[in-house]
Amino acid sequence: MPEHAAISETLDSVVADGLSPGLAAVVADRNGVIHASAHGERALGGGQPMTTDSVFRIFSMTKAIGTAAALKLVEEGSLGLDTPVEAILPEFAEIPVLDGWDGETPRLRRPKTPCTIRHLMTHTSGMTYDIWNAGQDRYMKHVEGAPTLTGRKSALKFFPMQFDPGTDWAYGMSTDWLGLCVEEAAGERIDAFLKREIFDPLGMADTDVEFTPEMTARKAAVHAATPEGWKVIEMELPSHPEFYGMGHALNSTAGDYARFCRMVLNGGELDGARVLAPETVAAMSENAIGDLRLTRQPTTNPQLGADIDLFPEIEKSFTLGFMRNEDDIPGRRRAGALSWAGVMNTHYWIDPAAGVTAVLMMQHLPFVDPNALAAYDRFERAVYAAL
Repeated sequence: MPEHAAISETLDSVVADGLSPGLAAVVADRNGVIHASAHGERALGGGQPMTTDSVFRIFSMTKAIGTAAALKLVEEGSLGLDTPVEAILPEFAEIPVLDGWDGETPRLRRPKTPCTIRHLMTHTSGMTYDIWNAGQDRYMKHVEGAPTLTGRKSALKFFPMQFDPGTDWAYGMSTDWLGLCVEEAAGERIDAFLKREIFDPLGMADTDVEFTPEMTARKAAVHAATPEGWKVIEMELPSHPEFYGMGHALNSTAGDYARFCRMVLNGGELDGARVLAPETVAAMSENAIGDLRLTRQPTTNPQLGADIDLFPEIEKSFTLGFMRNEDDIPGRRRAGALSWAGVMNTHYWIDPAAGVTAVLMMQHLPFVDPNALAAYDRFERAVYAAL
């Protein structure tokens, strides 16, 4: 694999300075990979070096892939962007809006507007994660036995809307519902659909909802930042759950995910395999939330994640599947770049204007804390300096 010395030196410094115990990175343009490297260890003190084929829990980087799956069905006419979710999944009609509190009793009502497939893709559904929404956090603590990422469909009913669909933007589990819509419209489980329609055509053999034996042998450990330094912790999703949430339920490598990003960069096609139509990728690249903008998502659980406030000085919209920065970021990505990340600090961006995409895979908590953001900043600046 090609390796750019200046990028590798930067990533060596990330590990040497204690910003991450280990990472893997890939940079590509429209013609192919221009850099791939690995640094540090899979598990700190474990004696296994990180490798370019190390496997990571990518969590919310799953969302773009789940959205791409739904957009394939939109292309085929099996789903409509403005179709109400409850027309596909009748149980969704039970999801209310949390309209305040009467003392310690939540005040719930029907949404004023129906939640649609488009609202799910753009995170304007009103449904949020308790980690980054005080209202949802209070509701979860109020309802006895409220679960989180259990892999059970019944768990989704504990996430009411915090506002009426289409009236604001907030980060949450919308893509889990979107994946269930894909299953209903396609008539099969999402993992089978992804393998046939996305992973196999793109040659993503190391991306799966479960850790295969081959992937397990290359799995990076999860680390947590503590006052004493990095600590390896156990943090796994339930294996073989009732459903695979498209908000979080994939494992992958930097190289595999870069193939998905390269497909988007190339207008839906990679190495002769067309996964999405050019007009679909165009829709995934444009602001899809109108005058709404992404705002800071304050944390309720600093051990898991800091406030989500990426590029606070830059105006950001959301497309069908990606965050989009509306302005150039000096020394970094150009206006119109697409990006998102996973809670274990796996990151990617796709920059159509510069013709480049990059993936940085780390595996530690908290999400977007100063260590992670500094590592991401150094990597991205090194990429653009090299270009």
